[in-house]
Formats: sequence, structure tokens, C-alpha cells
Amino acid sequence: MKTLPLFVSTAFILAGCVGDNPAADTKPAAKTPAPVTAENVVRAARAQPARRVHPDSSNWRTLFDLDLANAEFEQGVWFINDEGDLTANKDSAIWSNRDYQNFILDFEYKLDPGANSGCLVYCVNKKNWIPGTVEVQLLDDNAVQPGKMNGTERNGGLYGHLAPKVNNAKPAGEWNRMTVWAVGKRIRVAVNGEVTVDADLSVWKDAKKNPDGSDIPSWLSVPWSQIPTHGRIGFQGRHGKAAPYFRFIRVKEL
Repeated sequence: MKTLPLFVSTAFILAGCVGDNPAADTKPAAKTPAPVTAENVVRAARAQPARRVHPDSSNWRTLFDLDLANAEFEQGVWFINDEGDLTANKDSAIWSNRDYQNFILDFEYKLDPGANSGCLVYCVNKKNWIPGTVEVQLLDDNAVQPGKMNGTERNGGLYGHLAPKVNNAKPAGEWNRMTVWAVGKRIRVAVNGEVTVDADLSVWKDAKKNPDGSDIPSWLSVPWSQIPTHGRIGFQGRHGKAAPYFRFIRVKEL
């Protein structure tokens, strides 16, 4: 730019009252789902063993139909290639045709050598999405020379705001898996079985400086504490001659 196996559900709490009937004391306590909050969703996700960090999304709804009839994009830019993968021939985003709020997004992606793309959430202005949309960076990290790019531009980070905890992107041409939990002000990302970021957007109160004191690019001009926690889901297109490819794009609303 400048130019998100064991199903992870919301956390549950045990609830139940035991009456005077002795027989009732022998019954297992009923389980009542806790409210869908950022804390409950993240707590449930963290409770999973590392090898199960990605959910079983096989039965979730697909974000885009095979004919892309429910997607919004510049005509002629995005298409399904001969291998059945979603890709683009131009740097123009593709969007869901409606807003999402409190959701988990799961997908696989691979990149051409040197490719630079992004997974976009909480977009409320498609025509001018860059200033106030959360972008999870998708980058061919292996093509970047040491010292040529700051941490927030790395694969699996939150572009311009938060560097990933690990740099575990696979080489160009190999499939990666990413899961994005977006619940209220909480954004959590996992790549290839490891959590890369776990962020509370409410701490970004300044549009010029990150909480750690590092600079935010000037074109990202809306503080994250002020952005709506709903919006379109999208992906960035092709930069130069290097394209991104996507498959198994699935979403679950919470």
C-alpha cells in the first residue's frame, strides 16, 4: 500500500441455579453463551492450542460467490483464473456488497514475487478507503531487503500501525492461511498457525503517532479510536506486475 482444526467460538460461561430439590443438585449446570464482546472472542481464541489457532471454517459462508455477483469492484479487474483462484490485474480493491460487524474472516492467499496487497476491514467509504480502513498487510516478505521496510509494513501486521509479532510468510508462490477476528475495537490476526497481532484499536488516539511513539504514515489520517467498528470487507488488487491470489474466503458473523 501507498502508495483476517477447531472452530473458534465466543467464550462460554457456566450458569445455573440449584434449587431445594436434591435431584437437581445432580444435574450438570447449564451452559449459557456469554455476550459477543471483543474480550470473550479473543479469550476463546487464545484458549486454543497453538496448532489449532485457525478455526474450522469449512461450513462457513463464502464471502464472494463464484461468479462474483455479490462483490463490488471495477469491472474487468477482478476475476477467477483457470485454477479457480480470485485474482486481479490492477491495483483496485474488491469489496463485499454489504457491511459486516463482529466477525471472523478466514482465507488462503499466495503472492507473486514482490507482491504487496492487503486484507481490508471496517471500510465505510469505498471511494476513499485508505485514511480510515484497517489494513492487514499481505506482503512477499522474502523479497524485502533487511532495513528497507519498517515493521508495520510486514506481512501479517496492521499497515502503518502495528508490526507483526512473527514474520512467518511463506515464499512467493506458496499458499498462506490467514484468520482475522474483528470484534468491536479488537483486531486479532493469525498467519500460518501463529498469532501475528492482537490489537485494541481504542488506544490509537492520534493520527500521527502510534502508541509506541512511531510515526503513522500521513495518508492514514483517521485515528483508529474514532473509526466505526463495522463496514465492508475487501482485498487490495495487483501492484505492478505482482499479483495476489485468494481462495477459500469464508466469513462467520458473531
